[in-house]
Amino acid sequence: MNHSRKVDQDDIVRARNVLLASGRRTPREEVDAYRVLAQVSPASYLPRLARALQALGFENSHRHTRPDRLALCEEAVAVARSIDPGEPTRADVLYDALDTCQRVLYSRGRREEGLALRAEMVAVGRAQAAVSGTPVVRGLEVWARGLAEEGRYDEAADVLAELHMADRPKTLNGGSHSWSLLEWIAVLHDAGRFGEALAAFETLVRMEREEAANDRGPTACYLYSLIGYAQMLDAHGRGEQAGLARQEALALLTELADTGERKTWSGYQRSFWAVLLSFPGAEGDRPAPRGPRPPSGATKLQWSRDVRERYFDSRHALREEVDALAPLAAEVPDRHLADLVGLHRVLTIRSAVHGESHRCRYAEDVRHLFDEGVGLARRLARHEPVRGARELARSLIDRSTYRTSAFQYGPALDDFREALSCLGEAGPT
Repeated sequence: MNHSRKVDQDDIVRARNVLLASGRRTPREEVDAYRVLAQVSPASYLPRLARALQALGFENSHRHTRPDRLALCEEAVAVARSIDPGEPTRADVLYDALDTCQRVLYSRGRREEGLALRAEMVAVGRAQAAVSGTPVVRGLEVWARGLAEEGRYDEAADVLAELHMADRPKTLNGGSHSWSLLEWIAVLHDAGRFGEALAAFETLVRMEREEAANDRGPTACYLYSLIGYAQMLDAHGRGEQAGLARQEALALLTELADTGERKTWSGYQRSFWAVLLSFPGAEGDRPAPRGPRPPSGATKLQWSRDVRERYFDSRHALREEVDALAPLAAEVPDRHLADLVGLHRVLTIRSAVHGESHRCRYAEDVRHLFDEGVGLARRLARHEPVRGARELARSLIDRSTYRTSAFQYGPALDDFREALSCLGEAGPT
């Protein structure tokens, strides 16, 4: 911005009168006033102009999004960048302007530009950390998520490793840091760094165990972390450890069936379950979609809008594929039944992730898919006993965790016990 242009004195007076006048001023009037005053007193008014531009960009008119939202957000970034580097508020103002603008860019499908702004947010965070002498935290999570959506998993894993080293004391105390740990585990696995992913998963299980034991977190989240950990252990040939994790999960689920949760929680455990349900490998051998994909380990609200829309819109095509394959599987089960079981599980997972936040329709919309999945797996177990037993165990565990998320602990325990029996791990009844 050029602040050297001579400003008409009448404009300055009018701008000051707008800001000093009693009564409510519109966001547009505020922006216009700050634009004038920023030219004569940039130190005082550039930060205010940047924030006012963001507020105006997100003002809705008659329930319609402002057509100039992106232009306003880009102007806010330009204004924030023009603030003197010596101004103490510059970093916070610039970070917020970049954050607002990248969200708008992503919503418009301009992912490359949005990702570049996320990288600049990290640079701002690094500069602040250098001044304060503290580890970098700010901006790392959203930057890593953007990298993961582009399939740059190794880079994302390194970024989240930096975050966890910086935030290690808080991470070891659990709480909200379980969520970022979930993302780290997922991208480590997606990057092919399986040993690191399993070590991080072990940390998550330990954290959730301590949280539940001290009544700082739901027992259900501890249960879900154990089951997810066991599934990842199984996938990498560590069946004995996986069996031990499942026995620990059985004890927890038995406790939940007997007493329920010891405390009432806010309900976030359903989102925790949905994230773990869709963890890496959940969709089997199904090819990864072209283009951006959901960042494994993040809740759906943290995905970019276009990624979220593509993922959930795919349910309709999946339903058509399942319906088309079902009669073929009935006629020639040797060729099609196992494929149908796998495809149906993908549909179930995507539908469950989509529906977990829609509490009114959740049980009705999702329950029948888990029931169908168990029914298909039972057919496969009758037709191919060895392969079918493992698929039935997986479907039963899926339905058990779903039932736990719906507080149906008794039926969930029945499913889990049957699953362990399929795996030859049956515990005491």
